[in-house]
Amino acid sequence: MESKRLNDYSRENSFFANRAIIAFLLVVVLMALLISRVYYLQVVEHDRFAAISERNRIQLQPVAPRRGLIYDRNGVLLADNRPNFSLTLLKEELDGVDETLERLAGVVELSEDEINRFKRRLNQRRRPFETVPLKFRLTQEEIAKISIEYHRLPGVQVEADLVRAYPQGPALAHALGYVGRINERELKSVDANTYAATHYIGKLGIERYYEPLLHGEVGWRKVETDVRGRVLQTLEQQDPVPGVDIQVSLDAQLQQFTAELIDNRRAAVVAIEPKSGEILALVSNPSYDPNAFVTGISVKDYNALRENRDLPLYNRAIRGLYPPGSTLKPFTALAAIDSGSVPLDHKVWDPGFYQLSAGGRKYRDWKREGHGRVDLNHALAESCDVWFYDIATKTDIDIFSDYLGRFGFGSIASLDLPEASAAILPSRDWKRGRDNLPWYPGDSLNLSIGQGFMIATPLQLATATAVLANRGKWVRPQMLKRVVAENGLDEVQQQLLAELESKPTPQDIVLNREGNWQEIIQGMVDVVNASYGTARKTGAGTEYVMAGKTGTAQVVGIAQEAEYDSEALLERHRDHALFIAFAPVDDPKIAVAVVVENGEGGSRAAAPVAREVIDAWLLKDFDNALRDG
Repeated sequence: MESKRLNDYSRENSFFANRAIIAFLLVVVLMALLISRVYYLQVVEHDRFAAISERNRIQLQPVAPRRGLIYDRNGVLLADNRPNFSLTLLKEELDGVDETLERLAGVVELSEDEINRFKRRLNQRRRPFETVPLKFRLTQEEIAKISIEYHRLPGVQVEADLVRAYPQGPALAHALGYVGRINERELKSVDANTYAATHYIGKLGIERYYEPLLHGEVGWRKVETDVRGRVLQTLEQQDPVPGVDIQVSLDAQLQQFTAELIDNRRAAVVAIEPKSGEILALVSNPSYDPNAFVTGISVKDYNALRENRDLPLYNRAIRGLYPPGSTLKPFTALAAIDSGSVPLDHKVWDPGFYQLSAGGRKYRDWKREGHGRVDLNHALAESCDVWFYDIATKTDIDIFSDYLGRFGFGSIASLDLPEASAAILPSRDWKRGRDNLPWYPGDSLNLSIGQGFMIATPLQLATATAVLANRGKWVRPQMLKRVVAENGLDEVQQQLLAELESKPTPQDIVLNREGNWQEIIQGMVDVVNASYGTARKTGAGTEYVMAGKTGTAQVVGIAQEAEYDSEALLERHRDHALFIAFAPVDDPKIAVAVVVENGEGGSRAAAPVAREVIDAWLLKDFDNALRDG
């Protein structure tokens, strides 16, 4: 028994030794595998994994450039950049969108509109690792509250940037346009590198047209981040190149003053310097605050603007389509006398109406009893319709279209107002193409007094008036006065300015008889200075000689035998009031066009506005007699 027990111990010892050897070999093999793996990672794949590790720790971030500033002709700041702190979220690091929004709502106040806009932006096409703004213009108190809760808000950041600000507010909205957040459509069209760090882009007007100048060149910085992606320190940086500052031709004081003149009216005013074509004032009323669009306007506020029946978003100055009425008469009269269709001393008898044939339709004069015997001067000064009806029967429509086209009607003559409308310059071919109908004599009668198919914009009327003031010398209306580029311009910016300079200027108007300029201008001088002029009160007491022309354009048709009854019409169905003018006559320094919707008489509603604008520019008289009187 004792021997058997000893044998068992020997077998157990042998079995234990074998297991120990196997375990040792297994440990050796595992250690060998571990060492080989460590060697593979630390030596063989060292460079690759070092680069991956570095990318996890170091990021190359784009830096947005400062947008160029916009100044008026006197150096007054019109478009500025102001610091803004925004609450942003990085989708790639969020624990959950709804959960994060719920936690944030307990920290700062979030409106339903802010949340909805954020979700729309989040679903739009974005650049990788691009933050999405949730709330703009944070207060210092809100920033402090968010900072305290950072530890439980992964993906949430407070970002500082510069946003556009318009100190002049609504007065310059239609002249400058505005910037806004880049939308999905724009994101597809812009260069990804150029706009790598930019959230804003020019949407309308000057801000849009000169975007290549104003935007600048993006910079970059190499930063060290923590596990949540927040920046710990900047390791290296290349500063962005700021956008180019520009100086526009507008006069901020004149612009504000003009806006006050037409406050509470649906109206537009354009003032141009005839010698240079520089736009001095471009006002459309009612207007809107462009600052509301920069960081994103609420749906409620936008719908209120869009649904407003007075159309504050509509730029009447460059897109408003109006029958020019009698303001077209200087140009149709010039076409008739210069083409030789009627002699310079052409006279007609005005009994208060005109008929193409005996017993036919009566085309009425605005003065029901008529003007009696009328020549060119009295036809312009008294705005006699019958004289123009008569020349219309003697002047071919092709002649009217030709001369009117030379003054810029029916085309976009401005250099840097891309939203401007060409309006309508009717012609024989135009009517055939649109209605498949011939041109009738009655069409010419309507055209001769600025009615019928003829449509113009306030900008076109001001441009044509400036060309008339120059006695036919053309200058294209423009907003840009000077580029302030301290470090020069890049290739894209140079190309934009080169294209601007290369735009052809319409040919100067050379008349068959040079003296016809003076005949037309004298008639316009008598409009505001002669005792029989339709706007004689407007020219009273001026320290300069002004030339002008009143206009009244029908909005709705009146029966042939009926009289115009203002009280019987809805306010929006009343005639538009128009006036064009330039001064001084011998050395023109300003040309003005005024349109007051449903203002009825041009001499009563539009001419006083033009007089105030001209006084302000020539005499520096900024007392608003229309308001104070």
